[in-house]
Amino acid sequence: MNRINKKLSEDKKLLSIYFTAGYPNINDTVSIIQDLEKNGVDIIEIGLPFSDPLADGPTIQASSTQALKNGMTTEVLFNQLKDIRKTVNIPLIIMGYFNPMFQYGVEAFCKKCQEIGIDGLIIPDLPVDVYHEQYQAIFEQYGLRNIFLITPQTNDERIRYIDSISNGFIYMVSSASTTGSQSGFGDEQTQYFKRIADMNLKNPQVIGFGISNNETFIQATQYAKGAIIGSAFVKHVSNHGINTIKEFTDSILE
Repeated sequence: MNRINKKLSEDKKLLSIYFTAGYPNINDTVSIIQDLEKNGVDIIEIGLPFSDPLADGPTIQASSTQALKNGMTTEVLFNQLKDIRKTVNIPLIIMGYFNPMFQYGVEAFCKKCQEIGIDGLIIPDLPVDVYHEQYQAIFEQYGLRNIFLITPQTNDERIRYIDSISNGFIYMVSSASTTGSQSGFGDEQTQYFKRIADMNLKNPQVIGFGISNNETFIQATQYAKGAIIGSAFVKHVSNHGINTIKEFTDSILE
């Protein structure tokens, strides 16, 4: 069974953490992953930096820019992760834009992911229909889950279509803004969380964008299987260094 599906079947609310590969320093990737697992994180999203990250707010954009300056590339990341499964057991997802994957070769990229033990991909700018028609068979051949994003503006028909071709979880973006640009959830977002929960989709939902502390983690997981934290973690690492990961995860899971 894919590690993502196995994790989703556990009787607990899941914490997923996003970080940018190669940030703050080029060789921090593996130790960040190991420390996150050690400190209770359930799923890790490894951000493959890209020069034009449309869905990312200023914090993650800045980390991407720095990671690229540090020398992070697709090839470097794959090389860093080649032995990751000797020390890490939780699901690992690569989150990135389609262009670097396309340049690498979609099948070659998926094959490499399988070899090193990546469980899934999140590609915000790959349209669902294009994935379904052109790439789904390749992803499935290499045992990868492709995770799609929905927003409060995504209509029910589209959500059901995404649900029908998904086999992991659905990434529920809490608002239409970029990452890291809000704090806390208002009535509108709570109504959206309830609306999706009431659709009884076959894939569990994990909420991202706007989760930065224990309070927002609890709020989000009231209606979903888990929550994703990105900007708040990247900010923490920027300000306090990678030796303080335990402090961050303890503050979320307190």
